[in-house]
Amino acid sequence: MSRLMTTRAVGLPLRLALVAFGVLCSVAPGAQTPHAAKLIQAKADTSKRVTPPPPLIAPPGSDVYQAQRGDSIPSVARRYLKKTKYLTSSELADAIRATNQRQGAFLKPGEQILIPGILEAPIVEKPVPVARDFEVRAVYLTGVMAGSEHGERIIRHWREVGGNGVVFDVKDSDGIVNVAFDHALATGQRHYISDLPKFIRFLHSLNMHAIARIAIFRDEHLVTAHPELAVKSHRTGQAWRENGKLVWTDPSNRKVQDYDIALAKFVAQAGVDEVQFDYVRFPAEGDQKDASFAFQAEHAQADHAKWQRSDVIADFLKRTYAEIHPTGVLFSLDVFGVMAWQRPIDLSHTGQDIVAMAKHCDVLSPMIYPSHFFGMDGIARPGDAPEHFIGESMDRFRLITKDSGVVIRPWLQAFAWRTKTYSPKYVEVQVEVAKQKGGVGFLFWNANNDYSKPYTAMPDMRAANAKQKGRFFRGDEIGSKAESGVASLAPAVRSVVAAPAASAPPAASSVNIGTAAREPASAGATPNAQRIWRH
Repeated sequence: MSRLMTTRAVGLPLRLALVAFGVLCSVAPGAQTPHAAKLIQAKADTSKRVTPPPPLIAPPGSDVYQAQRGDSIPSVARRYLKKTKYLTSSELADAIRATNQRQGAFLKPGEQILIPGILEAPIVEKPVPVARDFEVRAVYLTGVMAGSEHGERIIRHWREVGGNGVVFDVKDSDGIVNVAFDHALATGQRHYISDLPKFIRFLHSLNMHAIARIAIFRDEHLVTAHPELAVKSHRTGQAWRENGKLVWTDPSNRKVQDYDIALAKFVAQAGVDEVQFDYVRFPAEGDQKDASFAFQAEHAQADHAKWQRSDVIADFLKRTYAEIHPTGVLFSLDVFGVMAWQRPIDLSHTGQDIVAMAKHCDVLSPMIYPSHFFGMDGIARPGDAPEHFIGESMDRFRLITKDSGVVIRPWLQAFAWRTKTYSPKYVEVQVEVAKQKGGVGFLFWNANNDYSKPYTAMPDMRAANAKQKGRFFRGDEIGSKAESGVASLAPAVRSVVAAPAASAPPAASSVNIGTAAREPASAGATPNAQRIWRH
C-alpha cells in the first residue's frame, strides 16, 4: 500500500510536467463530463456562424419580398404583376433578376429580394382624341394574344414597320369577356388582358391608336347562359338555332342591347381611343322563317308596326352613339362587304342598312376580303382578283355614304384562304386600291394573328411613298413627347400630326408598362383545311 502511494506521489509531478511540455495529452473533458463537451461544441459552432445580411430596405417604387418554400422568381413575378408597371410577368421577372443581380430562377426560403416597379396607385389612362379621318394603320389581335408576350412582340414589330394602331378583342363572338367587367350578364370572363388601362398605356407609350373590338349580337356564352335572351323559334317557342348552333342573342332585346352599350362605355372609360362594334346585325343564315324576334311582338300594335330589322339596328346604334360620342372616343362599325351591293335579300336578313348606320358612327369598316365575294360579279376566283373587289366595294360604299361625313376604313385580307396569290404584293395591291378609292387607313385581319406578309409589305410601301407621296397611305402619326427612363408609364403629351409618308415612326422603345367573314384560327392548318366564321 505504501509502495502504491509512493508511486502515485512520484508519478503526479511527472505527468504534470509532461502535460506542460505537450508530450502527454490531458484527459478529454468529454470523457469526464458529457455536458462540458456539448458546451465546448456549441462555443465552436457559434464562432463559425456567418453573420446574416442586414434586412433589405425597399427604395421608393419597390417592395421587399421574403421567399417562402417553393418560390421562384417567375412565380413571384406573377404574384406581383398587377402591382407593378410591367405589362407581362416575364418582363417583371427579368427586372427582378437585374435588380437583385440574380441569374437563376429558384429562391431559398427566407431569402429577401427587391421587387422593382411598384405602382403607388392603379393606372388611370385617358383616351387620346383624334379626328375621325385620322389615318389608322392597324392589325387585329385576339384577347388571348393581346395579353401575351407574343402579342407584345407583334405590337412592337407592327410599330417598327410603320403601323400606328391595334384592334384587340374585348369580347369576341364566343361571348367571353377578356377584361374584368362588373355586370350581371358578364358571367363568362377570362381576364387575358389582366389590366386594361395598363395595356392601353402600353399602346399609348408607342404612340398607337387603341381600338377595342366588341362582338355584339352573336354571343355564344350569353345565349347559352341566358336562353331567354335568344332568338326564338316560331315552331317550338324555344331558342332558335342557326344551322344547329345556339349562338344568336335577339338583337332587338333591350337587355342584350343595354349590356353591350354598358361594356362599350366601360372600355371607353378605361382609356381606349375607339370602340368598334362587330356582328352589328341579325343572323343571316339558318331557317329565317322560323326566327322570331322581340321587336315583332312589341311593335305589332304600335304605330310603327312596319319596323324591319334595319330599323332595330339603326335605333340601337342611335342610342349607342349618344352614349359613346360624348366621351371623345371614336365609334366604328364592322359591316359585311357585300352590303355595298345593296341586294334586298342581304338587307332583309342582316338589317345592315349602310345609309342609316352611317348616321350613327364615325367610321365604317367594311370587310372587303376578296376571297369572300364568292359568286359575285361573275368572277370564278374572287380571292385572286383583289383589284376588282377592293375597288368595286370602295366605290359603292363611298357612293351610298356620300354626304354622311362617315369615314370608310376597310378591313383588308391578311390570310391565304381561297387564293393562290396571297403575298406581300397582294397586301400592297389592296392598300393601294383602297387608298385610291377614298379609303382612310386600313385594318388587317388574320385570325391567327400572323402578319408576316404585311410586315414585309409595309417597308416597301413606305419606300414607294418616298418616291410618290401618298401612293399607299398618308402616314399620319400621333406625336408624343417621349418619356425618359426605361420603364416610364407616365401619360405622354400627344397630338395628331401628318407625318411624311416615308418617315419612320417613332421607335418602339423598350418602355415597360409597368369572326364572321373572317379567316380561320387553326394555326397549323393549310389553306384547304381552314374554316371560316361568317358574321
